[in-house]
Amino acid sequence: MTGRPVAVGSRAAAPSALLLVAAAAAWVWLVTRWGGTPAMPGTMGLGLPAFLALWTLMTAAMMLPATAPVAGLYARTIAAHRVPRMVVFTVVYLLVWTAAGLPAYGLAAALGRVTSLPAVAGTAAAAAVFAVNGVYQLTPLKDRCLARCRSPVGTMLRYASYPPPWRDVRAGLHHGAFCLGCCWSLMLVLAAFGVMNLWAMVVLAAVISVEKLAPAGHLVARAVGVTSLALAVAVFWVPALAPALTGGGMTGM
Repeated sequence: MTGRPVAVGSRAAAPSALLLVAAAAAWVWLVTRWGGTPAMPGTMGLGLPAFLALWTLMTAAMMLPATAPVAGLYARTIAAHRVPRMVVFTVVYLLVWTAAGLPAYGLAAALGRVTSLPAVAGTAAAAAVFAVNGVYQLTPLKDRCLARCRSPVGTMLRYASYPPPWRDVRAGLHHGAFCLGCCWSLMLVLAAFGVMNLWAMVVLAAVISVEKLAPAGHLVARAVGVTSLALAVAVFWVPALAPALTGGGMTGM
């Protein structure tokens, strides 16, 4: 099941626009704060609270543009108080990604220690990161999660059956879980490029949006998987492909 990308009617345009504005604001902050910063390994010297705050802002910038059409479709099921309820849906959705920042912090800390080992260790770690993403992109679980994100009409009917007052919370949790299942391995790749490497973030955000919204998005997901597997091999010959783990020195933007 590949699904067709969701289309949003004019009735839901305002809630979708709010998510796009929020994403744009997040991008502006990230570019002005981190633009030009060299790729840094690990947690970039941040403690857990600061890392989670930055991780949440980063995921808002990367995920909300691709989520806006689904959020707009959900808004069409809301009869009253649409904007406040959409805020609840979006905040809960982002909290799912905030929770994902906990294992991301642990992984980033572990990979940060690799950079103090011989260079081959960083290269091997980068190859593993690329390989994990490549394999996952080609799995049935990725296809299933992507199909739910691309064609969520049936899911919207399920959300409509949720009783108040927790309907928006449950809907945000449910969609956030499928989005996480769809994109976690793509976010893992940032460990090789640098968690706050803005060039890598822009490319991955574009990949996520194309996968979810383009007519051939499911084929793009497979192509990205094959490319990632190729990078897992190529990084042994070109270590600079993974600057955060091999000291390639790539700058943010």
